[in-house]
Amino acid sequence: MKKLSYIIVICILFISCKEKKSNTTNDSLLNTANTTVNTPIKVASFKGQQVTGVTVSNKGRIFVNFPRWRKGVNSSVLEVVNNNNLPFPNKEWNSWEVGDVVSPNKFVGVQSVVAYNNLLYVLDTRSPLFQEVLDAPRVFVFNVNTKNLEHTYILQKGTYHPNSYINDLRIDHKKNKIYFTDSGNPGLVILDLKTEKFTRVLDNHSSTKAEVNFLTFNSKKWTNTVHSDGIALDTINDKLYYHALTGYSLYSIPTAALILKDSVALEKEVTFEAKTSAPDGMIFDKKGYLYYADLENDKIMYRKPDGSVHILIEGEDVKWADTFSIYNNYLYYTNSRINEVSADISAMNFTVYKIELHQ
Repeated sequence: MKKLSYIIVICILFISCKEKKSNTTNDSLLNTANTTVNTPIKVASFKGQQVTGVTVSNKGRIFVNFPRWRKGVNSSVLEVVNNNNLPFPNKEWNSWEVGDVVSPNKFVGVQSVVAYNNLLYVLDTRSPLFQEVLDAPRVFVFNVNTKNLEHTYILQKGTYHPNSYINDLRIDHKKNKIYFTDSGNPGLVILDLKTEKFTRVLDNHSSTKAEVNFLTFNSKKWTNTVHSDGIALDTINDKLYYHALTGYSLYSIPTAALILKDSVALEKEVTFEAKTSAPDGMIFDKKGYLYYADLENDKIMYRKPDGSVHILIEGEDVKWADTFSIYNNYLYYTNSRINEVSADISAMNFTVYKIELHQ
């Protein structure tokens, strides 16, 4: 009898441990561990200028951008050089102001910059002050060395809406494509670099729509509805990941499926990956780690290929980590402080930091 009781107790403990392990695995939000060992380094600071995007070239050159969400934006794109901020490619390209006639050779509302193979891709929403687009959103491609405009890709009618806000982009050299998110009107947009044709997919699909209309910061609501925003390319498994800003669901789709012309067949390829914190930008490293922000809790998280979620950094040096770039084993990120801004941001500082990643 004593032996039987002992066996029963062992079985109960085994089942309990197994259930605990299973629950932890299924709930990625709880499967976190703070593994921060490095202190972030401030790269740049901009007073009264709300930086959102950052990118670092393969030679270590740093570019940032400032969306035209208000009047008084001094430059749309800058290169940070030895603590100096130089308009890129020049002052003329950055000289447009709200109320001016739209020019084909001036930035209107830059939301994202991505450096790739000595080229800088500048995504212009053509949507200043969160109003309807003034003309078609586009991508300007500059040679980072000569500063010459190499190409302009302009979205065709039907691939964007009047209230579109083409938000971020990822370049797929394997498929010769560029992928975009639209956070104003939910959906993804694909550019075929060979044909220069744009295609819109998952338009108003549940995976690209916002799930909530507010986020919470220290018990205060930041009320807004932002659809598909963060986007990241998994080059190891050839999958595109995306996430609504006001939402807690991470989705993916194989890049091979994005060429399907049958929208129903394409939608069937969408995979719900995990429940996560509410992020903004996202990026994969070479090991397949996915980095993204926990906006509501001043953190930067990373998700390993096994699905486990960890904290890279948290605290005062993270204030709405907006955009990420990786160079020389450092993660660069912007603090856009979107939930903190008011009508007057002249006294606020917006920063770029970098933090060394774990080997």
